[in-house]
Amino acid sequence: MLVLLLPTAEDEIVSFLIACPNCGPRSAYEFRSGGEYQRRPSGDAPDRAWAGYLYFRKNSAEEHIEWWYHSSGCRLWFLASRDTSTNRVTGTFWPEELKKRGPSPDAESPK
Repeated sequence: MLVLLLPTAEDEIVSFLIACPNCGPRSAYEFRSGGEYQRRPSGDAPDRAWAGYLYFRKNSAEEHIEWWYHSSGCRLWFLASRDTSTNRVTGTFWPEELKKRGPSPDAESPK
């Protein structure tokens, strides 16, 4: 049995738009989040740096650079700058463009 739930006046729909650098603006439901961006440690980095990279996230209510995957569209990974307290996406870009944007607090290597 298929049950279709439609929003009513009392329901609050929480969604936002993400502008895929390849496809343009789409509903957030077309995407999958890959989490906060962090610079990958070098291969010879100590275990502590790798543990920080793999397991620890900032997870604060402010603007972050995050990985996003367009699962219902072009199937490409890209980065988005998003305010996690409002879900407002302020920009999207390809990973290669990160160097042009300059340093970011999220781009710091784990200490």
